[in-house]
Amino acid sequence: MKINIKKKINKRKNNLNQKNSFKVKMHSISRIFLSSFLVGCFFYVAPMIISFTQKNILTTKEFTNNSQKILAYTLNKKNSLEKENELIDEKDLLVDIFSLNDLETDTVRLSAATIKQLFQDTGYNLKEVRKKKLVKPVALTLLPQEIKMIEDTSKRKELFIQIVLPLILKENNNIRLDRKTLFGIINKSNNSELEKKWLEKKYKQYGIKSNDLSELKIRMDEVPVSLAIAQAAKETGWGTSRFAQEGNALFGQWTWSGEGLKPKDADVDKGHKVMKFNVLQASVRAYKRNLNTHSTYKDFRKARAELRDLDKPLDGLLLSEHLDKYAQTGVQYVAVLKKIIIQNKLKDFDDAKLLPSSIDLESLI
Repeated sequence: MKINIKKKINKRKNNLNQKNSFKVKMHSISRIFLSSFLVGCFFYVAPMIISFTQKNILTTKEFTNNSQKILAYTLNKKNSLEKENELIDEKDLLVDIFSLNDLETDTVRLSAATIKQLFQDTGYNLKEVRKKKLVKPVALTLLPQEIKMIEDTSKRKELFIQIVLPLILKENNNIRLDRKTLFGIINKSNNSELEKKWLEKKYKQYGIKSNDLSELKIRMDEVPVSLAIAQAAKETGWGTSRFAQEGNALFGQWTWSGEGLKPKDADVDKGHKVMKFNVLQASVRAYKRNLNTHSTYKDFRKARAELRDLDKPLDGLLLSEHLDKYAQTGVQYVAVLKKIIIQNKLKDFDDAKLLPSSIDLESLI
């Protein structure tokens, strides 16, 4: 069950200094307790529906694709090809991300202690995830400020992974569902007006101006969980960086037109900023959209498509080799990513599944 958490306070630790803020926090507390109760009830029945969900909706097996139909059929019969280096409107690429930001403006930053207690109450721990490959859909909106004060490196890393793992899985699920819809459209000789409108929307989101279905298939794909966690860890120092704390920026993406934070050591004449988000989920979505659309990562997408064609799983270690242009350090950056993946055994999470949220459950009943 998706938990949009506002505030949870341990009543045993209340003291006289908290009385002034007690009334303000009561609303958030009630929502937290209600959410925890519903989570407990849901997870009792979740195992009975997870196999159905995986089989019918979120299966990792690649969808059937008749490639010849891509060549024979496009929505736009004129199919006028655009120049590859033509600039794409950043707002078209990120419109759904900006919308997600707008929906999540009233957020509450929970303390690290509160988050740990929440994970304990919902039975969410990485040891069980590695064993059962099931992740509780605990969706936090902000990183705790105290994460940078956790001296035990292993505990700090564990908390960070617990926070970002459900967010990464959720975005992969969204992409997977879109990909399933795309293959359904590709494998039909005729499409409805609704399907055509859906495709037009996706062409814009993925920066495709030529109505090229084969290119959309290549761009609309998942990012290995291990790779996404490793990049988030590297870019934020496991959640301790200023950009992560002040702007929910997990991946250090640049922007020229969106809201962002100016790097302290940036040149005065450079207009870029690090993208700023209201919630962590928006940062994860923007990161995957970046890898799936920017020309810099064309080789990454090509390598990923080749794995799909060979019916092989998406390998974070292998695909990381094509992200040398993500940072100025180049091949050194790739080496760091591989080290993070291996040392922290992040490949254990590549085949993990996110348990259905309440909305998913309702759609199945």
